[in-house]
Parts: sequence; structure tokens; C-alpha cells
Amino acid sequence: MAKKNDPNGRKLVAQNRKARHDYHIGDTVEAGIVLQGTEVKALREGKANLVDAFVTIDDGEVWMRQAHIPEYSLGTWTNHSARRTRKLLLHRREIDKLSRQLGGQDRTTLIPLALYFVDGYAKVEIAVATGKKEYDKRQAIAERDSKREAARALAARNRLAAR
Repeated sequence: MAKKNDPNGRKLVAQNRKARHDYHIGDTVEAGIVLQGTEVKALREGKANLVDAFVTIDDGEVWMRQAHIPEYSLGTWTNHSARRTRKLLLHRREIDKLSRQLGGQDRTTLIPLALYFVDGYAKVEIAVATGKKEYDKRQAIAERDSKREAARALAARNRLAAR
């Protein structure tokens, strides 16, 4: 089965958590995905990995590459290739908008953030992302740590005031 339901009514299968650490996330878009039968069954088992995956726009079509959906455990000769290229389904307006956002900018790419089911259909959330420099990553970590320390101090003060 898929991992869990999130607040939007989605059954989350896979999430690219490292993407938010490595990239500044811009606009996000939900896209349908063209899958074979055994891929759907493998996703329903909750098996997928988006860590190395990326999205390209070739000849006006959107493709997800390097996403790992392992072979279905009960599949036979009809099983799929684990890292095959999969077509994403978007409206022409959305494809044009994404290609305009990618055009000409350095370090800008399309990455999948999450793979999930909505009303029985497999969907992928893709985002326009800009690569972070090393100092951006260190700054984000320092900011997160300072917020955590402030929350701890506030909680300790509230505990003392309640006594």
C-alpha cells in the first residue's frame, strides 16, 4: 500500500526530500504520469525513489527521467524496466510556461518533488528549481538551528512560568 495520506487527500508514495536542501523551489505543477500496469502495482506497494530523478521538455513533451520504480514483486515477463523514461501529462499552456521559465537561466531545472495517488490516478508534483550554492545550504542549516534553539528557549521559559 502507499505510505500515508497527506492533508490534501493524496496517498503519498515517494517524496524527494533532498530536493528542498539542494534547490530553491519555484513554481510547482501537478502532472499526470503514463505508467504500465506493473508500475502502478509497484507504486501501490509504496515502492519508488525520486532522488536522482529529473524532468526534461523534449519537442513539446515532458519526460521524467531516472525515477526508480522497482519491478513488481509478483510480475512475470510483463514487468517494466525500473529506470525507464516516463511521459508526463500536462496542458500545452503549462508546458509552454515551464519552458519559458527554464529558458536561458543558469542552474534552473525541473525536478519531481512527490509521487502520489489522487482519486486512483498516479500524479507527480514537479517544480522549477534553481540550484543552491554551498553557502546557501550552510545558511539554511544555520537558520533552521537558530529557530530550533529559540523554540527550545521559549518552551523552557513557559515551563518555568507555569510552575
